[in-house]
Amino acid sequence: MARGTNQKLKLSYLTRIMLEKTDDEHSLTMPQIMAELEKYDITAERKSIYADFADMTDKLGIEIIKEQVGRETFYHVGNRQFEIAEIKLLIDAIQASKFITEKKSGELIRKIKSFASEHEAKQLQRQVYVQGRIKTMNESIYYNVDDIHAAINQNKKIKFKYYKWNIKKELVPRHNGDYFYVSPWALTWDDENYYLVAFDDLTKTMKHYRVDKMMKIALVNEKREGEDAFKQFDMASYTRMNFGMYNGRIEKVKIEFPNSMCGVFIDRFGKDIAFRRIDEEHSYLLVDVAVSYQFFGWIFSLGKEVKVVEPYDVVEKMREAAKEFAANYDK
Repeated sequence: MARGTNQKLKLSYLTRIMLEKTDDEHSLTMPQIMAELEKYDITAERKSIYADFADMTDKLGIEIIKEQVGRETFYHVGNRQFEIAEIKLLIDAIQASKFITEKKSGELIRKIKSFASEHEAKQLQRQVYVQGRIKTMNESIYYNVDDIHAAINQNKKIKFKYYKWNIKKELVPRHNGDYFYVSPWALTWDDENYYLVAFDDLTKTMKHYRVDKMMKIALVNEKREGEDAFKQFDMASYTRMNFGMYNGRIEKVKIEFPNSMCGVFIDRFGKDIAFRRIDEEHSYLLVDVAVSYQFFGWIFSLGKEVKVVEPYDVVEKMREAAKEFAANYDK
């Protein structure tokens, strides 16, 4: 048998063929495998392919399963790095992430689909709908995250310019375009957006910043500050208390609600909250929140049967917010 020109790449191409063409529902016979290799100008004998299958299993961790069906012998990949359900989950997460741009979403999904066989990839096609979704327009966010992680790993501060939208749909810099200097400590994902949690050089407090609004990030050759503040910082509690990551004064509020709505509060604050009985059909809970218009809006969205009853100053603020809102619709 004449040797092909790509013999040194036989194992590489054989691995690609098996991963792309086979799965639990689709197999290839040995003649079919040899025919696929010939497309890459590679010739192979059965014995050498059996040896390659052993290497793929033992050295690459790619299991090749042999099945006998009548007189035919079939081969396919068994275990994969990702199961099809896991790939679908990753694609759903990318689609739901506003902080990943539409362009980058498409690129990531194409790469993730390569973990599936070409047959399984067809099952994913119905899920690949990123066009028209509300996505960030800051294409650099993908690299911003990498820069922030680099600063954290090197224990360095960063500087960046922080932007906001104006009425002309333009991103304009905050603080007259001055750089923000912070010590980055963590990244968190909340309300479908990525946030940097950092120790601010100016105020000497922990703050958060929308990563897609950060631009011109650069490492500063200074050691990070705020280690003690971050050690006392509870990320889970912080995201629960800050609605939509809007800051506000932290208050312990008492909320009354019908028992049928208990799931809303478990979803928001977790299973560790304590419900206390009012009567057969109503309960209340005490929970720390950052008091803001965003919190008020969340309470209002739950309907008139849910109400904040303590402390008095928060109730008054809610009453004033409700009046201001209603005044917009007075004739």
